[in-house]
Amino acid sequence: MDPILQVDRLSISFTQYERGLRQRTLPVIRDLSLSLLPGQVAAVVGSSGSGKSLLAHGILGLLPYNSRMDGTILYRGEPLTQRRAEALRGREMVLVPQGVTYLDPLMTVGPQVRRGRRDDAARAECRNVLARYGLGPETEDLYPFELSGGMARRVLIASAVAEHPSLVIADEPTPGLDARAAGRILGHFRELAEEGTAVLLITHDLELSLTIAHRVFVLYAGETVEEAAAADFAAGGLRHPYTRALWNALPQNGFTPIPGTQPYPGELAEGCQFAPRCPRCRPECRTGTLPTVPLRGGAVRCRFPEGGDI
Repeated sequence: MDPILQVDRLSISFTQYERGLRQRTLPVIRDLSLSLLPGQVAAVVGSSGSGKSLLAHGILGLLPYNSRMDGTILYRGEPLTQRRAEALRGREMVLVPQGVTYLDPLMTVGPQVRRGRRDDAARAECRNVLARYGLGPETEDLYPFELSGGMARRVLIASAVAEHPSLVIADEPTPGLDARAAGRILGHFRELAEEGTAVLLITHDLELSLTIAHRVFVLYAGETVEEAAAADFAAGGLRHPYTRALWNALPQNGFTPIPGTQPYPGELAEGCQFAPRCPRCRPECRTGTLPTVPLRGGAVRCRFPEGGDI
């Protein structure tokens, strides 16, 4: 089966002004790669500032004017140019945003889900898609301020999938929800995948992502440091020390913190970005460029990975 989405060596940087008219280039994503198959849920996890949301905006062609994007993005095997992304966005490729403020506060739910259409077929489809997510027909006449947080997020999902997309990008879809409500929301994405939709889940919540994901891509300082099957986490098959640290930081795994912080985009150094915090760091980790290499059914960007050196 061919990937529906293929991101290869993606880099995104921004031009900023400092000290008057002096410009500088700020790299935020560097050499990031991932692939996504139809019917698959792929989770992109990492701490704040690792480039997760920026990845979503880059795929959908929503980057600001002062950005630069290099690398290759293929959708259904063809280059995803800016023009093509604009044509597919909202139809074949949809975004479920992290903020419920994306709903128009001056418009009731029904017209937003129907996207302005008023014909009988559109109204019937609207009722059906709302019912799928546990929302009654009365929801059509409610304004966003009348919705609970969970209801608003289900409306966002309903609005996104009403066009029967092939690719759904969910950017932090569960902030502020308790574990039970968040689990229900994520369950809806797994249902979409079971129907053949490819789902790219962007989240900082590793524990929740593992409940629905088939594969996990771990980001650190704008780079993909590991690709792993979801089953590798519980089975002890992790490859990168940072992924292991994320796993060990979960409450059920000891709640073990790691010292230090992720570097800011303007502070990136040569070699491995995780080196200053890594218990396996050696002098050669701090020099050169680290490629991503296949290892035990996944991939890792590390010279001395967990479970054996490369």
